[in-house]
Amino acid sequence: MFAEERQALIVDLVASSNRVTVSDLATRFDITPETVRRDLDTLESSRQLRRVHGGAVSFDRQSMAELSLEERQTQHSDEKQRIAAAALALIPASQTGSILLDAGTSTELLADLLVDWAPAAPADELLVITNAVPIATKLAANPAIQIYILGGRVRGLTRAVVGPSTIAQLDALRPDIAFVGANGVHAEFGFSTPDAIESAVKTAIVRSARRVVALADSSKLDKETLIRFAALGDIDVLITDALPSNELAAALAAADVEVVIA
Repeated sequence: MFAEERQALIVDLVASSNRVTVSDLATRFDITPETVRRDLDTLESSRQLRRVHGGAVSFDRQSMAELSLEERQTQHSDEKQRIAAAALALIPASQTGSILLDAGTSTELLADLLVDWAPAAPADELLVITNAVPIATKLAANPAIQIYILGGRVRGLTRAVVGPSTIAQLDALRPDIAFVGANGVHAEFGFSTPDAIESAVKTAIVRSARRVVALADSSKLDKETLIRFAALGDIDVLITDALPSNELAAALAAADVEVVIA
């Protein structure tokens, strides 16, 4: 097999599985690891994949890649709707309670469902704390819900309120449940996001709540982005739309994370 043919097959493998390893490629093509590394170097130089430790990944898995809120709202919308509905089922209507909604598309869909929330009895109340400007705006339309929006700097790309003052406010709060989004959920790396400032806020959200529920559609599973904001064991429940891979499922079970498939 010519090198060009082999490299074309490697590109196809990366496209289908998102990641390849040097050892697997060496076995598949019956070549030395050194030859595989030369192939990967050639393909990276032509921007057909990206080298990582032990192998390569597709370019769409760059650790700092981040879409805008508007772009993310058009992706996996059906799956996110199901995830939001499953998250809504965790919010009580029959007692006074507080929840915290992180900025993100899945949490914003949860907020859409909460616009119609009503208490089971007149004395029951729900306080929603959020660092998301769109979520606070939507929920302000429901007089049955008290809204507390965290202060700080608004990050234009995601409409999230971030910064040291946001973290300081979170450190003084203890909500019953926090719903947090993630860009990546990985067996070894945990829950991650591309931006350092938002990661710090997410870490504070996870630290603040009595119970933490992560909302992540299946496109985020087995993915790593730049910055870890929580280990698997820091999360109580993961709501997603498909069964995790065997490796991730085992890691979640070992960390005592309940997995809800929406």
